[in-house]
Amino acid sequence: MGKRIRAQRKGSSPRYRVSGHRFPGKNFMPRVKDEVCEVTELIHSPIHTAPLARVKLPDGETTLVVATEGIAIGSKIAIGDNVSLRPGNITELGNIPEGTAVNNVELRPGDGGKIARSGGNSCFVESRLGDKVRVQLPSGSTKLIPANCRATIGVLAGHGRGDMPLRTAGAAHYKAKARGKAYPRVSGVAMNPVDHPHGGGNHQAVHGPNSVARGTPPGAKVGLIAPSRTGRGRGKKI
Repeated sequence: MGKRIRAQRKGSSPRYRVSGHRFPGKNFMPRVKDEVCEVTELIHSPIHTAPLARVKLPDGETTLVVATEGIAIGSKIAIGDNVSLRPGNITELGNIPEGTAVNNVELRPGDGGKIARSGGNSCFVESRLGDKVRVQLPSGSTKLIPANCRATIGVLAGHGRGDMPLRTAGAAHYKAKARGKAYPRVSGVAMNPVDHPHGGGNHQAVHGPNSVARGTPPGAKVGLIAPSRTGRGRGKKI
């Protein structure tokens, strides 16, 4: 009888549980229109790569949004159709001129922002095509997004956060701990047969197929789970 593998332990062990205090809150663009909000606090979030900004709405409620480069405590953020092109303002893509850098872009109207949400990232508005707007994503590819989706003007803060190397193993440990991940992560082929289905042997390799079915028992469900195809590709299919 083998040991419980890592994929099984993650379900019940407190080692993989993230502390609740590491979550200041959810980044979500407020569903208001033609309002001016005030930034009351800038928050460092261990689980995000960009800082968060707490904004106060005119009705007294507060919400968290990702901080854009150039905003500070006391800055005003305008939300609506007729806003200026200042960092942090939120408006629909159809109102933003071509060539403008934006972040926290919605994929569907009202979803609160899905694209360009990591530190230092931004998209660029390329052109308008009817009721769609072509946006260049941080990866360089382009995507057509409905013109009534909202976006935040400017480049997201937190640029260069990952430039400093992890000088110690402790730094890597705490970086992983903030996201509920174990460090170091040992590969299955480096383990003994009792610890992992891929373990054992005279070489660190998977001895045998590493594809498993969708209904495989949890203790053996590692590797390629329910792959659509296996083997080496034999040319491009036409």
